[in-house]
Amino acid sequence: MFNRVELLIGEKIKKLNQANILIIGIGGVGGYVFECLIRSGINNITIIDFDKIELSNLNRQIITTIDNLGLEKVEIAKKRALKINPKCQIKTINEALNKENIEIVKNNYDYIIDACDDVKLKIALIKYCQDNKLNLISCMGTANKMEPEKLMITTLAKTYNDPLAKKIRTTLPKKYLNTKVLWSSEVPIIKGCLGTFCAVPMVAGAMIGQYVINEILKK
Repeated sequence: MFNRVELLIGEKIKKLNQANILIIGIGGVGGYVFECLIRSGINNITIIDFDKIELSNLNRQIITTIDNLGLEKVEIAKKRALKINPKCQIKTINEALNKENIEIVKNNYDYIIDACDDVKLKIALIKYCQDNKLNLISCMGTANKMEPEKLMITTLAKTYNDPLAKKIRTTLPKKYLNTKVLWSSEVPIIKGCLGTFCAVPMVAGAMIGQYVINEILKK
């Protein structure tokens, strides 16, 4: 099924088959991360999202169509994954993650991917994952931007022109600023609202997926 991937990486594909990944948020960025991982042969993925699909999601969320408006995102994402790879094991958690239940992420995951849009939760995840030595990559802002070529992955300390990253960076103690993040150096086009262009979260999701896959293959 994934012989084209196997042609590139050979026997290492077994590492992807056996990896266990957690994605928090299965919307714009998270949906594309999920797609990338599923189509790369990763079989064990847990997805957390309490939201339902809305009309406003159509411009950027890969799992969204007119036919599934109002349905739970995690269930639609799972159905899509099983149509791509019927052998994959997808665990869905349809609830809001917060400080009270954050220990959910401590479940022997090879990598945790933060693609949520809750600033307080992002800060809590960065603290909890670093304090517990858990592998985390966190997505910063992709709204109000139209140049996907300016996306990059660095540590939080190196970010600029990203209002969300700045808010998180200035809130966290210095010891947490080595967290890996995906962010954009593009100056936001507008302020005061959240306009979105599909290519930015699409590329962001692919980059995060590639990063996590490469980290697994290095082990």
